[in-house]
Amino acid sequence: MAYKSLLTVMTETKFAKPALAQLVALAEAQDGHAEALCLGVDRSQTGYYYAGANALILQETLKRANAEADEVLAFAEDFLGKSGVRWSAENGVAQIADLGRHVAHRARFSDLVVLPQPYGKDRGAEAEPIIEAAMFEGHAPVLVVPDEAKPFASPRTVLIGWNESVEAMNAIRRALPFLRAAELTRIVVIDPPRHGPDRSDPGGMLSQMLSRHGVRCEIDVLSKTMTRVSDILNRHAADVEADMIVMGAYGHSRFREAILGGATRNMLEQSSVPVFLAH
Repeated sequence: MAYKSLLTVMTETKFAKPALAQLVALAEAQDGHAEALCLGVDRSQTGYYYAGANALILQETLKRANAEADEVLAFAEDFLGKSGVRWSAENGVAQIADLGRHVAHRARFSDLVVLPQPYGKDRGAEAEPIIEAAMFEGHAPVLVVPDEAKPFASPRTVLIGWNESVEAMNAIRRALPFLRAAELTRIVVIDPPRHGPDRSDPGGMLSQMLSRHGVRCEIDVLSKTMTRVSDILNRHAADVEADMIVMGAYGHSRFREAILGGATRNMLEQSSVPVFLAH
């Protein structure tokens, strides 16, 4: 299996380059097709303007969104056109409340969606909903690329955050092309349960399953010495010089993650290496 259909969704050019560079690197390595969906976002809310509001205001909002879509498309075409990979790009306009529908439709027919980091200074409000739409409505795995990350054709060292959850297992299965190509995959178990069938060999069953796919594995059992699991994973990723982190997304409800924070949100905020997510 390989990632043949690779998609990125762009709504601006300022933070798009790392994700585009990673998209191209994977398309080259996997002999795949790189696709860019370039959207201008109409950020006005339906019903926001009072009855009888000047139609020119609505027209100006749409005009601005179309101009943004054209600008993003030109950026994507210039970048992809210089790459030498098979590619396509198209633009359109979407209201921010309806953005997920457009993203999910494209993600549904993609093997992997490559997106920029959604949190940080000057990020648009649409960045997080795009990731969620790709995963939840599009049912596609997502590779989130930090601003400073260097593109890789194949990660040398992959770190798996393993907590025995359904989400984590789904992410691992979706990431198998990366895991099989990696020189080493490190299964990280933080504070394993003291009771249960795997208490004497945490991560052992997963290691056995992956080894049958030709994945070279090691198991790292860590203590929870920091409050947040994401901080431990990030520190360990730096210690072992991991190129990518694989983890299940949103083990709690998305509402709870958004309000209280969680491993997924914290990881996307803090990680310095690409994070592979699936739900």
